[in-house]
Amino acid sequence: MFTITNHFVDQAEFVESPNFSERPEGAEPTLLVIHNISLPPGEFGGSYVVDFFQNNLDSSKHPFFKEIVNLQVSSHLFINRKGNLIQFVELSKKAWHAGASEFEGQKECNDFSIGIELEGTDTEPYSDEQYSSLIDLTQCLIKTYSKITNERIVGHCDIAPTRKTDPGESFDWSRYRSSLA
Repeated sequence: MFTITNHFVDQAEFVESPNFSERPEGAEPTLLVIHNISLPPGEFGGSYVVDFFQNNLDSSKHPFFKEIVNLQVSSHLFINRKGNLIQFVELSKKAWHAGASEFEGQKECNDFSIGIELEGTDTEPYSDEQYSSLIDLTQCLIKTYSKITNERIVGHCDIAPTRKTDPGESFDWSRYRSSLA
């Protein structure tokens, strides 16, 4: 079971990303956004996601990396295929995960959301270990940040539908949501 102390998940490895900023005055986490990422696309394991979120991605390692090496993005949390958790940004800060986005008429979802990246693709099934960690983590986040409710948990595809498709058709929303009840 995960716990949070001072906006850090106690059981997570903390690897600070420089890609964050302060939330607007008075803004607090009220939305949870589920994403997926794999680097290179479709490949799992290794340190490339961590490198990417730290602006340390070596563009010589894969042709795709040349396309993204200058992007400055992050997520609050990352769950790898084994269910291990890495935190990149303090939960009270604004991670740069959603980009141009909108939820219930409110733009700039980064201002009021927590982003969780799952190591995966839109089409590859996620692991049981990932679901287990995600469910425990979500329950902890809901307990800690009471304005995040089941109705305020979305996929990246829901807040940026013309740009994003993640977490994709492979994400079992029914399994996930029923486990939160």
